[in-house]
Amino acid sequence: MFHLINPLYVLSGLAVGLLVGLTGVGGGSLMTPILVLLFGIHPTTAVGTDLLYAAATKSVGTLVHGASGTVEWSIVGRLAAGSVPATALTIFLLAHFQAQSGGVNGVITMVLGVMLILTAIAILFRKMILDAFARRVGEISGTRTTVSTVVLGAVLGVLVSLSSVGAGAIGVTVLLILYPKLPAAKLVGSDIAHAVPLTLIAGIGHWFLGSIDWHLLGSLLVGSIPGIAIGSLISSRIPDTVLRPILASTLAIVGGRLVF
Repeated sequence: MFHLINPLYVLSGLAVGLLVGLTGVGGGSLMTPILVLLFGIHPTTAVGTDLLYAAATKSVGTLVHGASGTVEWSIVGRLAAGSVPATALTIFLLAHFQAQSGGVNGVITMVLGVMLILTAIAILFRKMILDAFARRVGEISGTRTTVSTVVLGAVLGVLVSLSSVGAGAIGVTVLLILYPKLPAAKLVGSDIAHAVPLTLIAGIGHWFLGSIDWHLLGSLLVGSIPGIAIGSLISSRIPDTVLRPILASTLAIVGGRLVF
């Protein structure tokens, strides 16, 4: 069993786990580009494996947030109402085009790069985005909020199925716009809880497409689980103003390399 564990993948999982614990940003925006650019993993395999990796790690986060009462399950339900059918449709289309053209590598690489750049923007300029929206639009009504949340879920379902990126920084930023009166901790907890069925369904879809590397997944989890625990414990000791610009810059550079 242990000879199947790759030390380099374990170290990568540990490093990403630490950063996720420190910053709260989803592992997809960090893990997938590492697998593609550093280890040369096929983009489709990297995305599929990372989706199941995210489902496993965010299940732990959901248990913690659920026990703390920081999950708004009505929001999770609205997001899932949009993301579940959108994810199923995206996986179906991926399977269709894969059968027709022999692969969707170029599309996935492009979407991954764009999503990394958008995630970097959401991380770096979140406060400016929220302030600008509040000034120009103000508070959204109840019905529009519900519909917008379902639409957000659908958009995330498509983007996460293609790139494994977007459910974290981008999802939380839009939720902060839609629910300005709710505590940020509840929105983060709700986003993490929603990411579990989203990444699990998308990951199972990629499994049927044959784009899961189980040995890679096991090695990543061996490193990431203690990494997340350690990162969460020391997160309060490192200023957020130091971590977020570094993380955003890294994602923007990696995204630019994938796109261009």
